[in-house]
Amino acid sequence: MVQKGQFLERSTLIPVGAVVMEGTAHRGKRAPPLLILPPRPDEGGGMDHVIAAELAWAAASAGFPTLRFNHRGVGASQGTRGRDLALLEDAEAAMRVLLENAGTSALAVAALHGGAQVALALQARFPSVGGLCLVAPADVDASVLARVTCPLLVVQGEEDGRMP
Repeated sequence: MVQKGQFLERSTLIPVGAVVMEGTAHRGKRAPPLLILPPRPDEGGGMDHVIAAELAWAAASAGFPTLRFNHRGVGASQGTRGRDLALLEDAEAAMRVLLENAGTSALAVAALHGGAQVALALQARFPSVGGLCLVAPADVDASVLARVTCPLLVVQGEEDGRMP
């Protein structure tokens, strides 16, 4: 039994086209909710990546609703692994579920490694993305970061050579 004050992790189904992706959500009353994008599938990424799980735990512990998910073809998510546009479609579907469940029109997005490219494309298309956190972003040009129109936090390890 979940006691008062504990956060509850829930399995969540995310429809995208004719298939369903798996996700894990936490409830919360603070705003904005946090969508966590895992590393890209071709990087071996999934929602159970240690940093994704830690981000979800930290945000949920602070009272923010969160959603992390597996892209199509990863873990228990149905469908075939995709690239670029398919990954953006997956993120859009997860974003819609989080916004609906949180009952809000804006959210923050945290992305890991190659998921940063997806987060940047999501922010460019949807004004509902009110903040970005990119953790060890891979293959992101600094000129793209300069065009971000919302608050941006880039977390980069001192020994990580991914950023130019």
